[in-house]
Amino acid sequence: MSGDPVFSFVYLILTGLVVGVLIAAPVGPVNVVCIQRTLERGFWGGFAAGLGAVLADGLIATVAAFGVTAISGMMEDHKNKLRLIGAAVMIVFGLRLLFAEPKVVDTARMNIFRLRRIVELMPWFLRPTLRLGIWRVVPHIAIIPQTFFLTITNLGAILGLFAIIGGIGSMTSGLNQTSHALTLVASIMSGSMLWWSGLSGLISRIRHKLNHNRLRMINQAAGGLLLVFGAVLFFQFTYGLLDYYQGQASVAR
Repeated sequence: MSGDPVFSFVYLILTGLVVGVLIAAPVGPVNVVCIQRTLERGFWGGFAAGLGAVLADGLIATVAAFGVTAISGMMEDHKNKLRLIGAAVMIVFGLRLLFAEPKVVDTARMNIFRLRRIVELMPWFLRPTLRLGIWRVVPHIAIIPQTFFLTITNLGAILGLFAIIGGIGSMTSGLNQTSHALTLVASIMSGSMLWWSGLSGLISRIRHKLNHNRLRMINQAAGGLLLVFGAVLFFQFTYGLLDYYQGQASVAR
């Protein structure tokens, strides 16, 4: 690759954007939650769900880009525990959705009520920033930890991102400069956010066309998918546990 610093930064930005979209796009538990929250709460509900995944992707990418081997090693050592936690979270979310009564939240009323409280707490010189649309995510902020946790316990996504960033590093002769590592991380997060924003925007356009029965069917389908993802993770956990005990037995012999 060229040693031109401008070329290097452009390469990292474009590569990071593509990687961000690619890690977000595959159908998985976060996509299911994002779609369901968008249908229930509108664009900003889905955006909040995506934001949780973006923050998790950013954390994983930062660890990989800066080569924090202690944390990556710890994740590898405790991968079976991560699988069990991830399976439990997905199964709980899936059951809640499967039996939840569908509802379409009156986001406009909720936004006005909660934003008024923010105005009261915010210093006067920062209040003009409330005109920015991003503040509409605040009423849905409780969704962010849910998708953050779903992403951070997805061992396949973690190892995949580590492998991708390792490959990018080898092609660029290593991410030796802090600015290069930060550029790549920011670009991956931006690419991921582009996907979640686009998905939320697309789903929010058809939201008003859905009646109560269709929403119930979507909830049940989303809950069923999360249960399937959870069951797969639990199977991987069980297989890993059996593999571990077989290894211990062979050592004892």
